[in-house]
Amino acid sequence: MLIVDKALEKRAAAGRPISVGMIGAGFMARGIALQIATAVPGMRLVAIANRTLVRAWRAFAESGHREIRSVDSVGALHAAKAEGVPAITEDWRLLCESDEIDIILEVTGSIEYAAHVVCTAIDRGKHVVLMNAELDGTVGPLLKRRADAAGVVYSNTDGDQPGVIMNLYRFVRGIGVRPVLCGNIKGLHDPYRNPVTQEAFARKWKQNPSMVTSFADGTKISFEQAIVANATGMRVGRRGMFGPTVPAGTPIEEASKKLPVHESSNGPGIVDYVVGAVPSPGVFVLGTIEHPVQRHYLNLYKLGEGPFYCFYTPYHLCHFEVPTTIARAVLFGDAAIAPAGPPCVEVIAAAKIDLKAGEVLDDIGQFKTYGLCENADVVRRERLLPMGIAGGCRLLRDVAKDDVLKYSDVELPTGRLIDRLRAEQDEIFADCLSPSEYSPPPLDVAADR
Repeated sequence: MLIVDKALEKRAAAGRPISVGMIGAGFMARGIALQIATAVPGMRLVAIANRTLVRAWRAFAESGHREIRSVDSVGALHAAKAEGVPAITEDWRLLCESDEIDIILEVTGSIEYAAHVVCTAIDRGKHVVLMNAELDGTVGPLLKRRADAAGVVYSNTDGDQPGVIMNLYRFVRGIGVRPVLCGNIKGLHDPYRNPVTQEAFARKWKQNPSMVTSFADGTKISFEQAIVANATGMRVGRRGMFGPTVPAGTPIEEASKKLPVHESSNGPGIVDYVVGAVPSPGVFVLGTIEHPVQRHYLNLYKLGEGPFYCFYTPYHLCHFEVPTTIARAVLFGDAAIAPAGPPCVEVIAAAKIDLKAGEVLDDIGQFKTYGLCENADVVRRERLLPMGIAGGCRLLRDVAKDDVLKYSDVELPTGRLIDRLRAEQDEIFADCLSPSEYSPPPLDVAADR
């Protein structure tokens, strides 16, 4: 988005930087704070809210700030902002209530906590950018609908694979090629990984073992591809996706031939992934075009004879690109990636081990469950249990390893917002279109808002 840099320079020259409030202060949030402070003119991280205040302080300190102020009221937050002092607080509501914060950036990786943050921010008329595929993949279509009604932007981030895929998808459509598959490139997939097996890797890279586990066991890629599907109208070709493994170092142009593109090319298309291909950890889009002259040009430009052409981005740069998402939302009303309508693909919970009645399911990236993509109409028809709902549920019967869970298998915790949101989403989209009736969203998302 090259236009963004010029727009931010204008905001900086005018002395009107975008004011950002960030919820969360973990590994990725610290990177975002550093990026905004050191490389993004026309944008200012005004405040960080985090349940552990010292971590919020660390995020600002590591980004070069020497004076940091703890606040416990909106007035105190505004005073700190007026003096150019970054604010930290344990109370995320202050950021949502502040009239001087333009956008809320949610970076907690939680579901229940993040649901409260996002709903409040939208209700307060704030744009919302979330680096949280888990929440988006559970109730994103509902949250997008609420944001539209409030006249604000709801978006997941560029930099993570879904946003990078969506940029590529829009580029491919923009040159007249019809996308038929949106793909992700993984280096590992083992659904039985857990925080113990991933502890050493997490320690090496200073990350959370449960988050790293969700990468390895397939849950994270399931959520990521689900939100790509919900933004594009695509489906999955089968439960869990195909996810072929190829010899390490296989070029993605070759590896993508292992995917059933022909079978999906006449419908809305599918989302999927490959394991072992390069460039990793990149993303790719397979597209087709009917015009023979245009095929001749694509062959000349080294994309091959077709009928399917492989476009790819060789990297995703996570926190480096989050400020671009923020600028797109605030300055142009454009979401990097957001649901285009009803849910198309969901993430359901499957047993990682044999489970016994009476057990309470643990959270994402733990020991008991992993996530699988499934088409939304199947999830509704079979009453399958969404992965974003599963944590905290008590089992009513034994469930064998690798079996998927249903609502009838569990007792939900009481009083959770995420369950109320999920019920509302299910009711609103109960009569949504069948896959054969679904058409891709307009290319210019901002113009349609």
